[in-house]
Amino acid sequence: MSKPLIAVTGTNGQLGWSLQQIAANYPDYDFLFTNRTQIDLANFSSIDDFFANHQPQIMINCAAYTAVDKAENEQTQALTINAMAVSKIAQHCAAIGATFITISTDYVFDGNGTEPYTTQQPTNPVNYYGFTKNMGEKLALENNENTIVIRTSWVYAPHGNNFVKTMLRLMKERAFISVVEDQVGCPTYAPDLAKAIMQVVTQLPHTSKRGIYHFSNTGIISWFQFATAIQQMAKIHCTVQPIPSSAYPTPAKRPAYSAMYVQDIQNDFNVELTPWENSLAECIKALQ
Repeated sequence: MSKPLIAVTGTNGQLGWSLQQIAANYPDYDFLFTNRTQIDLANFSSIDDFFANHQPQIMINCAAYTAVDKAENEQTQALTINAMAVSKIAQHCAAIGATFITISTDYVFDGNGTEPYTTQQPTNPVNYYGFTKNMGEKLALENNENTIVIRTSWVYAPHGNNFVKTMLRLMKERAFISVVEDQVGCPTYAPDLAKAIMQVVTQLPHTSKRGIYHFSNTGIISWFQFATAIQQMAKIHCTVQPIPSSAYPTPAKRPAYSAMYVQDIQNDFNVELTPWENSLAECIKALQ
C-alpha cells in the first residue's frame, strides 16, 4: 500500500523549512516540498498543472504574501496569493478528496480585544494583509469542507527573516534600540508550529474535527518584552527602550492586541503547547 502523500507549499519560508526539518520523523507519509517553481500561487495555471500531476491526500499551504506594509500598495498581488490562490487550491483538494490545511494570522482581528481571541469571535482586519488572509480563510472553508485553518502569530525561526534575527543583529550593532510596547500578542516558534501541524495530520484519521484553530506558544507579551527577553537570553550589551506605536509609524496599521486562545487545538488534536520563553531559548541557542 502506498503511503499518504503530503504536499507542502512555501518550502523556502520559515514554516515550510521547519516542516522539512522534521519530515524524516514521520516515515508513514511521503512528502512533496514545493517552492515557487513547482507551484506558484500568483499563477493559477501553475496550480492547475500541479494538481494534474500530483494527487496529495493532504495539502499544507505555508506559502503566503506576508509583506504587511507592502500589501497596502500591492493589493492585487496580496489578494491573489492570500485569497484567490487559496480558494483554487481548496477547490482542487475538494475534487480529489484531500484534506487542506492552510495557515492564517492573528491580523484577521482588529486588536480592540482585552483577552485572547477565540475562533468564534468576529474578525475585523485593520490592514489589507489581514483582509486578504481573512478572505483566504473564508474561501478555503467554503470550497472544501475538509479544511483546517490554523491562525498563528509573530512567527520566527532560525531560518528566514524575522523579529528575533533582526533584534539580534541590531543589538550587536547598536548601544540602544527602541521597540514598541503597546502591541501585545503571542510569539510562535515555527518548529513548534510545524510539530503541531504534523500532530494534527496524524490525528486526521481519528477525528472529524475541521474548521478554524489557533496556535502560538503560550504567554502574552509586548514586542518590547519580547525584545528584552532576546537581549537577556543572548547576553548582548544593548539597552532596549520602550516606545509607543505612534513613535514608529508604518504604512499598515497593526492590531494593538492580537493574543489568541489556543486551547482548542490541544483539546481536539492533542497538540503540545510550549511557553514562549522555552522556545525562544531554543531558537537563540540554534542561532548562536
